[in-house]
Amino acid sequence: MRAAFFTGQNLPLEISEIKKPKPVKDQVLIRLHYAALNHRDLWIQQDSVPQQPVILGSDGCGVIEDVGEEADPLLVGAEVVINPSLFWGNNPIVQGDTFKILGYPDAGTFSDYVCISKKQIFEKPEHLSLEESAAVPLAGLTAYRALFSKARLRAKEKVLITGIGGGAALWAMQFAVAYQARVYVTSSSNEKIEKAKALGAIQGFNYTDPEWTQQALKEAGGFDIVIDSAGGPQFSKLFDLMMPGGRIAIFGRTAGNIPDIPTRLLYWKQISIHGTTMGTRDEFLSMLDLLESRNLKPVIDQVYSLEQINQAFERMKTANQFGKIVLKIK
Repeated sequence: MRAAFFTGQNLPLEISEIKKPKPVKDQVLIRLHYAALNHRDLWIQQDSVPQQPVILGSDGCGVIEDVGEEADPLLVGAEVVINPSLFWGNNPIVQGDTFKILGYPDAGTFSDYVCISKKQIFEKPEHLSLEESAAVPLAGLTAYRALFSKARLRAKEKVLITGIGGGAALWAMQFAVAYQARVYVTSSSNEKIEKAKALGAIQGFNYTDPEWTQQALKEAGGFDIVIDSAGGPQFSKLFDLMMPGGRIAIFGRTAGNIPDIPTRLLYWKQISIHGTTMGTRDEFLSMLDLLESRNLKPVIDQVYSLEQINQAFERMKTANQFGKIVLKIK
């Protein structure tokens, strides 16, 4: 089988032929049809030094081809999507010490096949294609937990989603719109803002404009919730935009560390900041239920073949994407 290996920091992924894995115990062997990229995969390539070559990739959808001795043989032939949140633990509030995300250090989905516990598979949503289903797992789960479990979204609340265009930000926007929130977005691209408005956002603000926060206050009057995946110097500006009792959920660091927080605004407005990562099995199931009940579909930016995986990552590096970057494997 083919697999794309991460062999060293800032090196292109190498596609090699390896032996197909065999499922054991409660594992299933999935013939992957599609996988999808996440910024996590890019950060691993930029920040990590692997001890040995490893197959990256957290998102995948395909068909079960074989099962281990503790898995039901009737699963063979099922179209499934993979939950990449592994070994969360028993506390829904925070992941345990054994928590991992599929695709590093364990072998991930940038390959023809993957073996994984039957506990991590869910039936593909009926209204989604295999390609669309591959664009759901990591970003959809992250957005769901941030918006509902952490920020506790209520209908009609005003929500600001920063850096629209990536998978998790778009899922957060689609979930919030479906939940009848009043949704606003930020981007450095006016084109992305217009695309977001076409999907249900009320308005967007270009954060390269020094006046964007004043524009946002004039337009919206303040926000109950901010979903942020950037951090960095812009983060401190969010506090001026928050309504009293507002909630900020953050799950990324694309703009780097947060240099300062206006402490007085934090306590006087009684603002809550929630860090969040991935989510539980129950949240994954609830996220899939939301997709099906509201007939939601992912936004897909471009589709590449497995052999074009390094081109796909170059696309991600440009930050021009609007939606998920998907790999066609079969």
